[in-house]
Amino acid sequence: MAAPELLDQIDHAILELLREDARRTVTDIAGRVNLSLAPVKRRIERLERTGVIRGYTVVLDPSKVTAALEAYTEVCVGPGALEDVMDFVQCVPEVQEVSVIAGDPDLLLLLRAENVGDLHRVINQIRRDSRISSTKTLVTLKTWVRSQSQDYEAPSHLVEGSASPAA
Repeated sequence: MAAPELLDQIDHAILELLREDARRTVTDIAGRVNLSLAPVKRRIERLERTGVIRGYTVVLDPSKVTAALEAYTEVCVGPGALEDVMDFVQCVPEVQEVSVIAGDPDLLLLLRAENVGDLHRVINQIRRDSRISSTKTLVTLKTWVRSQSQDYEAPSHLVEGSASPAA
């Protein structure tokens, strides 16, 4: 992968434009960075070849496609159990992401559940694993992600303090 110092301002501008909209055309990017098509195309190909751009994806609104309730769960594990616990939590369908983090806790899980009852069931499922010493769960009320072209906000019924999503 290319070192960050090898990326110039134009590379960074191209990356930001693609981050905003990965379907943006080379013609559009070229116009925005004041270069002709060929150099922009070569730069994008180099960024892909060197692994700076690892792929392209669709950004979905989870509340419209999957479960509406989002939460982060901090997980502390017993000595020597980190890899086994990672394997276990990856098998729980509601776990969307697993991050190994420095310090205490050991893992940070991104969970998506249908409602508060479903979230409770998932957390209890995770807590039952004897290799997990403790958990702490934080429910997401609103999210903003830099890499998305449009801000995502949790459904209003979650933000307004409802105990569970409306049916």
